[in-house]
Amino acid sequence: QVQLAESGGGLVQAGGSLRLSCAVSGLSFSSYAMGWFRQAPGKEREFVGAMSYSGNDPYYAKSMKGRFTVSRDNAKNTVYLQMNSLKPEDTAVYYCAAAKWGTVVTGASAYDYWGQGTQVTVSS
Repeated sequence: QVQLAESGGGLVQAGGSLRLSCAVSGLSFSSYAMGWFRQAPGKEREFVGAMSYSGNDPYYAKSMKGRFTVSRDNAKNTVYLQMNSLKPEDTAVYYCAAAKWGTVVTGASAYDYWGQGTQVTVSS
């Protein structure tokens, strides 16, 4: 059974940092691309960043580039999202997802498995 479990969300003040983790089990983690998405209340799910199976080519949404960093540890079957300089508009539920294709993809429909999400709230 495939499981993706996010952790690390919480409440942080604007300008602060959080590191999200996503522990993956039940699939061949090192062959999957991993992505992060977020969904704010009343808005559609939005691409945040992603990394291919090799970890050599992270890709970010324009508004997150320079503030957010995706990384992965294939030995631990875990992907991370480091978020710095957080803004109130970053408030959302953050999801990790796994794509069998292996290379970086930005569309949610390309991902095969999803976690349950973790809430990030940034106060002003």
